[in-house]
Amino acid sequence: MAQKATIYKVELSVSDMDRHYYETHKLTVAKHPSETDERMMVRLLAFALSAHEHLEMTKGLSTDDEPDIWQKSLSGELELWIALGLPSEKIVRQSCAKAKEVIIYAYGSTAEMWRDKIKNSTTRFDNLQVINLNEETTNALADLASRSMKLQVNIQDGEVMISADESIVYVTPNQWK
Repeated sequence: MAQKATIYKVELSVSDMDRHYYETHKLTVAKHPSETDERMMVRLLAFALSAHEHLEMTKGLSTDDEPDIWQKSLSGELELWIALGLPSEKIVRQSCAKAKEVIIYAYGSTAEMWRDKIKNSTTRFDNLQVINLNEETTNALADLASRSMKLQVNIQDGEVMISADESIVYVTPNQWK
């Protein structure tokens, strides 16, 4: 019997001084049985960093042809494609062909090796950004995970502070491309 997704209720308050975006998002996040707390929290961080009224979580791990998060225009065009982890060169190429803008949040112990492997083949994509999150930070984010979360995300000068209850995690996204 297949395992079902675990549902998380998240109140995500974003105060992004860099983009002048201040909004609270009430999200229902389905955590796939194979998804870790670390990956789910990176997904929430990625959502906060690009927060917009039309930004949506997708089926993510359940489908190969969708990103983890996307933003579509009112006419259905794919404006923003956000992927997590270390996608293959083929996926990166396909993503850049489908969307106006692509952001990959790379994390994990092998992220540097992945970057070295795909660096030369992705230089031609002007619509691609690659942002690295260090392992210590993503592990600390995983510790914030709970089935019902109220997260406050403050972004200023590229620095991110995420708080939940009395816990605070500071994140410095490293722009690789």
